[in-house]
Amino acid sequence: MRLYNTLTRELDPLPEPPGPIRSYVCGPTVYARAHIGNARPYILGIWLRSWLRSRGYDVTLVHNITDINDKIYEAAPGASAQLAEQATQWYLEDTDGFGLGRPDHVPKASQVIPQIIAFINRLIEEGYAYPVDGDVYFRVARFPEYGRLSGQRPDQVEEQEPNPLKEDARDFALWKANKPGEDTWWDSPWGRGRPGWHIECSVMAEELLGPVFEIHGGGLDLVFPHHENELAQSRALGHEFAKLWMHNGMLQFTDEKMSKSVGNVVTMREALGRYGREALLVFFLTGHWRKPIDFSEETMAAAAARAESLREVFRNPSVAAGEGEWERFAATLDDDFNTPEALAVMHGWRDHELLRRGLEVFGLASLAEVSEDVPSEVTDLAERRKAARADGDFEEADRLRAQVAENGWDLRDVAEEPGYRLVRRR
Repeated sequence: MRLYNTLTRELDPLPEPPGPIRSYVCGPTVYARAHIGNARPYILGIWLRSWLRSRGYDVTLVHNITDINDKIYEAAPGASAQLAEQATQWYLEDTDGFGLGRPDHVPKASQVIPQIIAFINRLIEEGYAYPVDGDVYFRVARFPEYGRLSGQRPDQVEEQEPNPLKEDARDFALWKANKPGEDTWWDSPWGRGRPGWHIECSVMAEELLGPVFEIHGGGLDLVFPHHENELAQSRALGHEFAKLWMHNGMLQFTDEKMSKSVGNVVTMREALGRYGREALLVFFLTGHWRKPIDFSEETMAAAAARAESLREVFRNPSVAAGEGEWERFAATLDDDFNTPEALAVMHGWRDHELLRRGLEVFGLASLAEVSEDVPSEVTDLAERRKAARADGDFEEADRLRAQVAENGWDLRDVAEEPGYRLVRRR
């Protein structure tokens, strides 16, 4: 299998199965409901894990939570820790709505403060970092490879964090002294403060995957400065860090990148409620992961229609596929994980077993669950459970779900109305 590597600017091969494949995908900074654009790296990471495991790889996926950051302090002065905890739960609940399962590890920056302090100490000891009035900065000039990932010339890098006391305007913060209004801090050899953004990810990745691992993912907007700085601070200590860097294209809303600062945000929760998980997953399949993808009512309507056409296959008799069809599908994914081509292949199948197998890679096996006539008593139980959940009576809701199962049906919660799907137990 080959994937495009931002670092080498080439399609690089993965090792042969079973690998291992250790993957770190940058997650959100938690200070508000995540927008639907934040779903793309999460979904891509889960899909890639699913595909690689189906090919015999031993895969570990880490997807972090940045719960210490300037944006959180600004969003909730005096209550940043509470907001970060709440927004973390929102993110986990919202991503659960895609029905893909969770990454193998979801670490928080706040859980690795001692390791971050130790990492910074080693950088200072090796001459790659220096303290200034409670802050600690990385010496960019000491690392000649700086700029290799992003393609920036070291002599043209703009100042990232202005401070007249820095040795070099390009130097970036590893540790920040506590400021008025920042309600979370930790003691360190340089005084009370908290880590910079970039060091958090280097430490979380290395703690869970080791000093060298196969894949680092994230949005294209993270190449500089975030990932450039991660690479510099880790390689400064002799750690190879990530071998292959995957940067997904941004989700665009009326030709602009979707972002909270622009104000053109549709949250994951809103999108799941409006379009449903199946249409959203098909939508993400239609765009190559390296390219921007346009999010609009038109593109979502087209995705919903494609999802329905796949479901329609299972309402008709199965037609056996010809020789080599699975291999044709596999070839599209093994060549830079080309999901639009894989989707095109699946649209040509009428073989139920083969199509179900392909859809399972992307968490879309539910499209194979064709609706059957549900007995009225089972529908009544499902409606009573829905009402019990709305009233907060979860014990009663569990009892009613068990009754549905006793009648030979599975009750699955979904975003689409009426909020559940009934599927005959097989």
